[in-house]
Amino acid sequence: MRRTSFASMNCSVARTLEVVGEWWTMLIVREAFFGVRRFDSMQQRLGIARNVLATRLQSLVDHGILERRRYQERPERFEYRLTEKGLDLYPVLVAMMRWGDRWTVGEDGPPVTLLHQPCGNETTPMTTCSACGEALLARDMRARTRAAAGPSAPGA
Repeated sequence: MRRTSFASMNCSVARTLEVVGEWWTMLIVREAFFGVRRFDSMQQRLGIARNVLATRLQSLVDHGILERRRYQERPERFEYRLTEKGLDLYPVLVAMMRWGDRWTVGEDGPPVTLLHQPCGNETTPMTTCSACGEALLARDMRARTRAAAGPSAPGA
């Protein structure tokens, strides 16, 4: 069954899902943030089929999220590195992590914690207002849409 494309939808969330919405994709991006760059290491850590990993990596390269760099001539071998566009997915990844830490972990608590290197403290990522610095809470937010041609998602 072919899934519907969101590429033409007038919604940033839908267009983002078009690029990173496949369920293995953000796990591959997570591995890249953890410093895993090589195909075999990613395949082993994720337990993903090699053909699926190859397809997802190629898609991430095609979308400019990862870049493929040769690290060995003979035999020719490549590694995958986050681009600036890929690095901009970090807040998305930690938001998913924060939600999972709150709603899906067991009694042992979160499997990973984040350390803020400049201050040395463990941290919980937050989304804050770029104007005033206050935490952004759903109840305090309102979406303002602008008129545009094309289909859109309700409230997007």
